Amino acid sequence: MVEKRIAMFRQQFDTIGIDAALIISDVNRNYLTGFTGDESFAIITKDKAFFITDSRYTEQAKNEVKNFEIIEYKAPSVYDYIKKIVIDNGIKRIGFEEDRINFLQYMKFKEFLEGIELVKLDGAVEKLRIIKDEDEIEYISKAAQIADEAFLHILDFIKPNMKEKDVALELEFFMRQKGASKSSFDSIVASGKRSSLPHGVASDKVIEKGDFLTLDFGCLYEGYCSDMTRTIVIGKADDRQKEIYNIVLEANEAALKAIRPNMACCEIDKIARDIITNKGYGDRFGHGLGHGVGREIHESPRVSVLSKDVLEVGMVITDEPGIYIPEYGGVRIEDLILVTEDGYKVLSKSPKELIEL
Repeated sequence: MVEKRIAMFRQQFDTIGIDAALIISDVNRNYLTGFTGDESFAIITKDKAFFITDSRYTEQAKNEVKNFEIIEYKAPSVYDYIKKIVIDNGIKRIGFEEDRINFLQYMKFKEFLEGIELVKLDGAVEKLRIIKDEDEIEYISKAAQIADEAFLHILDFIKPNMKEKDVALELEFFMRQKGASKSSFDSIVASGKRSSLPHGVASDKVIEKGDFLTLDFGCLYEGYCSDMTRTIVIGKADDRQKEIYNIVLEANEAALKAIRPNMACCEIDKIARDIITNKGYGDRFGHGLGHGVGREIHESPRVSVLSKDVLEVGMVITDEPGIYIPEYGGVRIEDLILVTEDGYKVLSKSPKELIEL
């Protein structure tokens, strides 16, 4: 798969106008090389590939990175090694990840590569990553399965008078036991009035009877993320809680049924948003309906009102409408979805009917 990714990446060189590309971000470098570590560099020319790392990762790189020349750098600076490769290979224009490096790194490259034109890659690697291959789909599906198992486990674990942080810790511990390397983001565990916070990361708040409890979590498996949200009620739900929950569920299901190749992402968003708006809660749904998921928890495509993206086979996206009422609480229901040739496949299998604990 890595060889295919490199070939597809090189096909963009002439369009971008570069002789080579310098990849330094962990997520893009590992996607193109198969490396699972960090703090390393890849230079890819039209016919050669170089992987630069230090003594901590040399042995690992030799085992994981194929069809690259492995170079171990030493003092004084990795920039000297990059410069030598560029000069030795006659590189005049080199692409760089303009949105992945900081200003200091950019100035260092300018200094060491004097006379070499630095050209923005404009998300060239990220564009390849939008469409998932078979291996990636398998890893994301496994990450989603672990999250599903964690949800069923946590339903038995949650009790009134427990802190949100205790729930988040148990989620991460369970997912690691099941094979995840870590959580794919800081778990959102928000109860009661805090459930109106779309990104209410777990706090010391005590979970009480009558609370909405929103659980938004996922894990990292073989470098790939899962992402799922479920909202439950501690105790018996009242009429208002049931009303809000059912509106969000209706919006989630309606958007899901519309997912298919060539569908505009903004139209998917509109389907869910119109339902919530028509029920009188349009001003309480402030974020986009969803986003792509893969090596990063938020990546393209964007599923929002302003998105210009169109769904394609192999994309993995979320469908996560919500209603958030300050000083009261909120509901979000999120599925992880693969776009298929005949529509979609839901990777999140956890139940979505209102659960009362």
